Amino acid sequence: MDHDEIIDGSDNLTGAWPPVLVVFLLTVVAGGLTDIALDRPQSWFTAHIAIEVGMVAVSLSFAVLIFSRWRRSQQALNAAQASLAATARELAERQAERDVWRANAEQALAGFGLAIDRQFTTWQLTRAEREVALLLLKGLGHKQVAASLGRSERTVRQQAVEAYRKAGVQGRSELAAFFLADLALPGAGGQSGGQSGLTAS
Repeated sequence: MDHDEIIDGSDNLTGAWPPVLVVFLLTVVAGGLTDIALDRPQSWFTAHIAIEVGMVAVSLSFAVLIFSRWRRSQQALNAAQASLAATARELAERQAERDVWRANAEQALAGFGLAIDRQFTTWQLTRAEREVALLLLKGLGHKQVAASLGRSERTVRQQAVEAYRKAGVQGRSELAAFFLADLALPGAGGQSGGQSGLTAS
């Protein structure tokens, strides 16, 4: 059931006061019936008896009406609380799944980063060239790399060209392919679109 219906429904009765009111009305009914019994009227068609019976009938009707609406409201409220609890559990499960995935991804990326760094060492890239090459691998353009490192775009281009030369590639796309060409999902049969010189240890 929609949570808004529970909150906005005009016939919803929640809390402790409806049962208390029902008990009060039933007490009125019991009192009226007791009064009629104690009076032992000789005739049931007097004004006093009519008033007593009317009071008992009205009180009993209101008691039944209030109790039925209170019970319906309590059932709706319980259903909403159960739904919210189920949603909270589902969100907690999804958060746990994300945490596990993030931990696994961070571990994998850490190993991948070490492998890239070892390859940069093999190519004998300078620190400046490593920084430029890594940002290029992340997809940044020369202008973005220059802004990120606080260097001129001309300097970044020169360092990129030198990194490409040492790596034996023609540009950023070949540099990325060197590291990512053999990257495939499990069960892909080892198919790749190119040859990669990166090996994990």
